Amino acid sequence: MEAVIRPCAAADCGEVMRLIRELAEFEKLPDQVQTSDQALREDGFASNPFYRCLVVEVPPECRSREGHTIVGYALYFFTYSTWKGRNLYLEDLYVMPEFRGKGFGKKLLGKTAEIGLENGCTQLKFAVLDWNRAAIDFYQGRGAVDLTAAEGWHCFRFEGEALERLAWGQPGP
Repeated sequence: MEAVIRPCAAADCGEVMRLIRELAEFEKLPDQVQTSDQALREDGFASNPFYRCLVVEVPPECRSREGHTIVGYALYFFTYSTWKGRNLYLEDLYVMPEFRGKGFGKKLLGKTAEIGLENGCTQLKFAVLDWNRAAIDFYQGRGAVDLTAAEGWHCFRFEGEALERLAWGQPGP
């Protein structure tokens, strides 16, 4: 199935919000979502945006059972490490269940890593819930390092050769 990985547009914020709610349901934390599509537009498309986002868009003939063509997203922002310099933090990576296993998550992650490298980042950091074994395996299978299991979260990073392998679509170690 063909899909396009592209930057999120302000007009996509309603669809991204829908996906954020789906992710929150999956993570068993639906009550934690306090943002809105309006806030996403204001925060992501101002002169100094707080985040950036990529979306996965499939052609209309491949849309979801509910009629959606935006079927995944990666929301990220730039951070800074006093030891390593520029960093990229991946807040969310999500693909609708009916579109998993088609390589969309790998493409979103790879494109995010590529953006990080293009901007001089040395690490790609993110957190995964400790019970989400599929996500942990997905990231570790691409070279992510588990930094800590404190507070029920696993913190990972890609750096050096692992970040380059990820960006260029090469297999992990």
